[in-house]
Amino acid sequence: MDIANTKSTFVYREIKCALRSGRYAPGQQLKPARLAEEFHISITPIRFAMYRLVGETLIVDYGSGGLRIPLPTEATLRGLYSWMEHLLLVACDTGMASIARKAKPLKLSSAEDDLVKLTWQLFDVIARVTACEFLHHAVEQANDRLAPMRRIEQELLEHPFEELSELNRYWQKRDTPALKSALRDYHEHRKQLVPHIAILLGGRSD
Repeated sequence: MDIANTKSTFVYREIKCALRSGRYAPGQQLKPARLAEEFHISITPIRFAMYRLVGETLIVDYGSGGLRIPLPTEATLRGLYSWMEHLLLVACDTGMASIARKAKPLKLSSAEDDLVKLTWQLFDVIARVTACEFLHHAVEQANDRLAPMRRIEQELLEHPFEELSELNRYWQKRDTPALKSALRDYHEHRKQLVPHIAILLGGRSD
């Protein structure tokens, strides 16, 4: 791997981590020149990384409007929640490969934990242990798209820690019927909040 590709991969991973952490808000413009200054590298690997993220729909190229974090509509939000729900239910039905026995348990200690990060990890491992590469990749992409929305959710949900703890408990017990039911309830709850999430997202876009 040449130096440019190595730097591009580094930037790609850093921007993905920033998206998951909520550093960038939906609707925010990402300027390659500014990122090049931040990472102390030339603009070429920055552009390579950003167009890789465009291909994963984590960034949208608006042409003259620049590269921006997607600002989803209500319909898009409902679609994302429904898509994630569908993928996780498929993962439950697919069954667990032998790797499931080696999966590290998700540690939830209190409501002060980073629930967005832990949700990402739980949904990722549910798909990963099926050993279905395509399913895992689809869940990873949906997880990344939903990460900014999940940070908004925390302001609207009354018991997010309890919801995630319930999902994790069923997952640890490998109680598939209960997990599937809880996943449906989890996503239905969020779909009901879509209008409020969309308003908050719109108010924070630049």
